[in-house]
Amino acid sequence: MVLDPNFCLDVPEGFDDSDAETGVHPIARKMFLGVTAAEAFGKAHEWLREQSVRLVDVSWNVLEGEDEPCTLSIYFAFELDPEEI
Repeated sequence: MVLDPNFCLDVPEGFDDSDAETGVHPIARKMFLGVTAAEAFGKAHEWLREQSVRLVDVSWNVLEGEDEPCTLSIYFAFELDPEEI
């Protein structure tokens, strides 16, 4: 996997995140909108089954006044091939 430098995190020189317990753990977020909760969960399910990611957390919101008020946010980490690291 080739990493796109536009999606990399810049950290100050000398920054140390080597402590496994308190280190930096980069994650990504993707939002799925739906008219119903079932629709938002269905969209998330379809997307996740096609990806090589590890689900870290989820959050749920209802955005009143929107066409698709049910919002499911998933937080995930990419599952990188150890040979590519």
